[in-house]
Amino acid sequence: MATALGGGLGGWGSAHIQDGAPRSWERVTGGGEAAWAGPQITGSWGRLAGHRRPRRPTNQAFPGARAMAADNSKQFWKRSAKLPGSIQPVYGAQHPPLDPRLTKNFIKERSKVNTVPLKSKKASSFHEFARNTSDAWDIGDDEEEDFSSPSFQTLNSKVALATAAQVLENHSKLRVKPERSQSTTSDVPANYKVIKSSSDAQLSRNSSDTCLRNPLHKQQSLPLRPIIPLVARISDQNASGAPPMTVREKTRLEKFRQLLSSHNTDLDELRKCSWPGVPREVRPVTWRLLSGYLPANTERRTLTLQRKREEYFGFIEQYYDSRNEEHHQDTYRQIHIDIPRTNPLIPLFQQPLVQEIFERILFIWAIRHPASGYVQGINDLVTPFFVVFLSEYVEEDVENFDVTTLSQDMLRSIEADSFWCMSKLLDGIQDNYTFAQPGIQKKVKALEELVSRIDEQVHNHFRRYEVEYLQFAFRWMNNLLMRELPLRCTIRLWDTYQSEPEGFSHFHLYVCAAFLIKWRKEILDEEDFQGLLMLLQNLPTIHWGNEEIGLLLAEAYRLKYMFADAPNHYRR
Repeated sequence: MATALGGGLGGWGSAHIQDGAPRSWERVTGGGEAAWAGPQITGSWGRLAGHRRPRRPTNQAFPGARAMAADNSKQFWKRSAKLPGSIQPVYGAQHPPLDPRLTKNFIKERSKVNTVPLKSKKASSFHEFARNTSDAWDIGDDEEEDFSSPSFQTLNSKVALATAAQVLENHSKLRVKPERSQSTTSDVPANYKVIKSSSDAQLSRNSSDTCLRNPLHKQQSLPLRPIIPLVARISDQNASGAPPMTVREKTRLEKFRQLLSSHNTDLDELRKCSWPGVPREVRPVTWRLLSGYLPANTERRTLTLQRKREEYFGFIEQYYDSRNEEHHQDTYRQIHIDIPRTNPLIPLFQQPLVQEIFERILFIWAIRHPASGYVQGINDLVTPFFVVFLSEYVEEDVENFDVTTLSQDMLRSIEADSFWCMSKLLDGIQDNYTFAQPGIQKKVKALEELVSRIDEQVHNHFRRYEVEYLQFAFRWMNNLLMRELPLRCTIRLWDTYQSEPEGFSHFHLYVCAAFLIKWRKEILDEEDFQGLLMLLQNLPTIHWGNEEIGLLLAEAYRLKYMFADAPNHYRR
């Protein structure tokens, strides 16, 4: 299978692939905490990706092609067996199975118009999956269809009413027997609760109190599931629920303060201390120093900060009004679309004032870096810096903090510092975002070679089911694993990245390899193309904290020590 990367803007930095051939780049967003930034799968296998096929180019050699496509498009909904909203049996659903006596004639009529034979065999590889879904989007675009026409309304109202009545009857029975559900709840083993942080425990206590006050009979009929918080809180640094400040942590914090308060901060010693993580209290100034934004000399820091902040707002006055000019409209429009999709489940990033700050940061960076311009995915890289520099002024959890309570000077400092530190980061990985994104292509290829050496079984498993590394690792490289990890884990990870030489460009490769091998058991348990891709795009890291990130970094360091300076071991 040929996979290729398109130039310019990526759909969250994602490669757009259609039937094994390179296509244009397109935005794809999904539900959940973050949209999918991996390689999007459309065309003949568009069902997996779950989004619509892009409009096909018109073939000028056949003048009648457009008219024929229009006729086929108009007839599609009339003959299609998959009319939106039509009632079909859902096997495995708890409530309620359709009554076969009511649906017998309805299904028989539908089978007459169903001209596409169903494939019952589950695809085990990409090519089988492509063959089994070759009819997925064979009909032209349906944007101009008239759904109000009576010819489209073929639903059986008797079946719908009977099904609704059966649902109401089942739920009314459950109301009579609430004690059965309560007794079932008491028999659940304690290990069903997946709570690994103090705030998660508080969240579960609050939710349990609410359930006791307001019993929901509909919830009692559902199967019991582990308690998982909706949002992975930024402040949950300890996944084990340990006390926030131990004696060892107090000693480390004191050492940081001594280093930072010395006349000339020893940056090598600071990197060494920061590798296992930076205390929250000193993280803002430590990140400024490690990124090269702040000088080591304490006497120069105040003047440097003042000069750089004034310089940034000078860029705002000079360039920001040009966002409405014709040659910058596309860039600004893309930024304006992406900002609300940045961490959509964290209220902090949905505040209008925060989104305005992000728009200015990203637009000014794009104007000052014309070689790459703005690429989707760069918007994610602002968030760790913004949260860290905001924590300098906020004592409580920042995810629900109202930034309008801060003074204008504080907001200006946070904005300028986030811009400069993000610029320093991107200077080291800019080839990830230039035309055709060569940096990402090389890193994904290096990851494939590295995994083939450290775990050949996993590598061969991918080859057996025709899973390309580009299909899942592109997002890992483009977004620096920010879509795979909670934001609190990203901040901890960046403590080490900024302590490592070429941490974001070089060490990140070994972190991705360790991250992939971490899930080897789950990967080997999946025995089909779809299952593997869905697993790799939705890895269960919602409860990860410092402990898991520490183990991941230790394994990455081991891999780097073994392979980075040993090319004979790295290549076959």
